[in-house]
Amino acid sequence: MPGAAIRLKRAYEAISAADGTRILVERLWPRGLAKADAAIDHWIKDIAPSTELRKWYDHQPERWPEFQERYRGELRENQPAVEHLVGLISEDRVTFIFAAKDEARNSAVVLKAFLEAEI
Repeated sequence: MPGAAIRLKRAYEAISAADGTRILVERLWPRGLAKADAAIDHWIKDIAPSTELRKWYDHQPERWPEFQERYRGELRENQPAVEHLVGLISEDRVTFIFAAKDEARNSAVVLKAFLEAEI
């Protein structure tokens, strides 16, 4: 994975050739987005936070630090999904697609940092 450029983008933003490989990293399909219009190359549901963790976090900013810790723990325990995702990341550009409104505090941000630091 050295040299791979991982970008983050909301599912509702315009698709661009600069996105490279578009990987949806959400457990649920983004609300209101037609699959035909999404241009998703891969959807890796299993890399997303568990349903329990997602519901607990509920995008409450005060829970962000603990959410990051818990999600990183889930990623460490989820080697098959992590290895699958790493296998899709090449020297080319990839974009992790997420649905959250908060672009700074969401699971894709944690996932990107996790991969860059620990893989």
